[in-house]
Amino acid sequence: MPEHAAPLLRPPRHRVDPRARAWWRLQALLTLSGPMLLTALVLAALSLLFFPGALPWLGPLLLVVLVLPAIGYLVAMPRMRYAVHAWELGERAVYAAGGWFWQKRRIAPLSRVQTVDTVRGPIQRRYGLATVTVTTASTAGDIKIAGLSDADADELSRRIGEVAQDVPGDAA
Repeated sequence: MPEHAAPLLRPPRHRVDPRARAWWRLQALLTLSGPMLLTALVLAALSLLFFPGALPWLGPLLLVVLVLPAIGYLVAMPRMRYAVHAWELGERAVYAAGGWFWQKRRIAPLSRVQTVDTVRGPIQRRYGLATVTVTTASTAGDIKIAGLSDADADELSRRIGEVAQDVPGDAA
């Protein structure tokens, strides 16, 4: 082990709301899995109506190329995403982990916070969820904590605002 090994970054302490899995599943159904399954259904129906001799090879092809990946994504993505998404607000920084295939962890000093936004899209409102976006004076972009309950999002936004005011800014 090297003499000055960097400390390991532990995962943030707070998980997103369990209802976020249903929200992500519905998003997947509307954006990727649903269109893939609909395409497979339409191609199979058209083949059955106009080219019935193609079904012996088209059916398995549609199953492998469209149906199984669509169902796999619909089942696996929300679980994997829920396992990764977490957040934490410390005394001097906000820490968020997200993603599912490409995972990302970001820590932003509260002294660099410029704005805190809470967004509730129509599907999020259906599940009682919200996304908190923390904008900092950084070129790396915003920190987004998606899948919070409405109450947790409001409380987190309020706390970040309060803590950010109490933390002295960087002397530049």
